[in-house]
Amino acid sequence: MRQIIAGNWKMYGQLAGIAAYAEAIRNAPDHVDMLICPPFTLLDRFAAALKGSPVALGAQNCHAIPQGAHTGDISAPMLAETGATYVILGHSERRADHGETNADVRAKAEAVLAAGLTAIICVGETEAQRDAGEAEHVVRTQITHSLPENFAGVVAYEPVWAIGTGRTPTEADVTAMHAAIRAALVAQLGTNGSTINILYGGSVKPGNAASLLALPEVGGALVGGASLNPADLLAIAAAAPRG
Repeated sequence: MRQIIAGNWKMYGQLAGIAAYAEAIRNAPDHVDMLICPPFTLLDRFAAALKGSPVALGAQNCHAIPQGAHTGDISAPMLAETGATYVILGHSERRADHGETNADVRAKAEAVLAAGLTAIICVGETEAQRDAGEAEHVVRTQITHSLPENFAGVVAYEPVWAIGTGRTPTEADVTAMHAAIRAALVAQLGTNGSTINILYGGSVKPGNAASLLALPEVGGALVGGASLNPADLLAIAAAAPRG
């Protein structure tokens, strides 16, 4: 399957520089599917700057209902109007900072699917959960309760325990967890679970991209900080295996 390289800008980025960034990435490697997920405020401007390019646009979150009295929230149909085609859901920072539960993520995923968009559902275990030997159980539970019935989007694995701790996942760690995720997807979705891209989201950079993207069941990368630099994002995309 074609790998997906998704750049998650998080709460970074301003209007200045978007045109140059878009121009730099619009000729992305043709053997991957690339997308940029900037803050809400930049979606419309990015859509215009990337028009005619194969690079897709994604958002970082959405509300679970299409409209209503929810000050400060954005709905999936609103995102579709900006030109976004993907939405990141259940990112570890959303789960930790905003208390999002698996049920919340599932409801948002259903809204994304209803709006004709593709959900990227994030899963991952904390340091305490990994040290307690609960890593695979936690991730399987997140998959079971976060993915809607007949889900056909994307899953991204984040080793939350490695963020800001000084600990680095080994290739064996990544391989084992991606295998566990694939097994959980197949168990839940049948043969459809074998075709879902599983992105790796643990500090992917140009220097480690080739080795990580070549691992079994790794179907691309969810890139954080490195995606702010177009040259780095392109280098990561170029490192993805073909075919």
